[in-house]
Amino acid sequence: MKNKTSLFTKFRQSRLSWPLLALLLIFIFDGIYAPGFFKLGIVDGHLYGNLIDVINNGAPLVLVAIGMTMVIATGGVDLSVGAVIAISAAMGAVLINPAFGNELISNDILTQNVSRTPLGLIVLANLAAGTACGLWNGFLVSRAKIQPMVATLILMVAGRGIAQLITNGQIMTIYYTPYFFFGNGYILGIPVAVYIVLGVLALAWLLVRKTSIGLFVESVGINAESTYYSGISEKNVKLLAYTFCGFCSAIAGLILSSYVHSADANNIGLNYELDGILSVVIGGTLMAGGRFSLAASVIGALVIRTFTITMYTIGVPANALLAAKAVLVLVVILLYSDQARNIINNLFERKGRRKDA
Repeated sequence: MKNKTSLFTKFRQSRLSWPLLALLLIFIFDGIYAPGFFKLGIVDGHLYGNLIDVINNGAPLVLVAIGMTMVIATGGVDLSVGAVIAISAAMGAVLINPAFGNELISNDILTQNVSRTPLGLIVLANLAAGTACGLWNGFLVSRAKIQPMVATLILMVAGRGIAQLITNGQIMTIYYTPYFFFGNGYILGIPVAVYIVLGVLALAWLLVRKTSIGLFVESVGINAESTYYSGISEKNVKLLAYTFCGFCSAIAGLILSSYVHSADANNIGLNYELDGILSVVIGGTLMAGGRFSLAASVIGALVIRTFTITMYTIGVPANALLAAKAVLVLVVILLYSDQARNIINNLFERKGRRKDA
């Protein structure tokens, strides 16, 4: 019994406990009110169902959450991830289009299944654009000493305007079939986006858990000044975190534009900065910085995406979804408050004493 109790206590104190509990509660709700939610099928050799939609449609948000975790762990925040997604998607769409200048909006040219640029260079340019945006944010925060919220707000405001300039103010429809593989392709019946997320997650995990980078990030978030006097360049740590966040956002832009076959500078990646922050908070990473868990942030992103699909499944209209999401935010804030934690800890301690007695 002691071993079982200790394992349960460890799980309860783990950063994964609350996100997993939240996901479980949503699944229980789905099982009661929408039993067909868990139905899986195979269409044209591909897995199909709401659960597949959760991990497929949630892939861009998971990528943003991974990058945002690194930034928030340093004590910062990145409000520009949605704009970075728009810039990245716009860059890919323009390089695919075989025309220049005013011909960019010609339907006769857009309907051709051709690309002005090889696919490999398109992907590299896409990733380079987002990474450069992250580098810019990191420079403002680490070198110019601008507050993270203000520094990233600059690109949040200007980013979509930059994306509009890239696309000549038009919604770029993409007809280049090979580009669709990232957002609509399948390997062994599983969406390609899932493999991309797993690859980025593995890369991030290796960086933060198999090298000293993760320790440096947490150290900067806990006390940047002490980290500096310990001989660690807190400037470079912050620069790396924001650059990596831009890289993750660029991949999210690649997947989103591939999935919807277009690049709309005004709407693609909209509100992703808020969902990304909420995912990290659900994962237990404090906004003040410090210890973090990539796995918990990933689960947090899946919680948000599952909640969104659940709301649509039970008939909540799209214009009311933000109100429903606000309720989720309120519940998360209350559960992570010190008062709620103390109440829950006291309840479990009392139960433990009764069992021992």
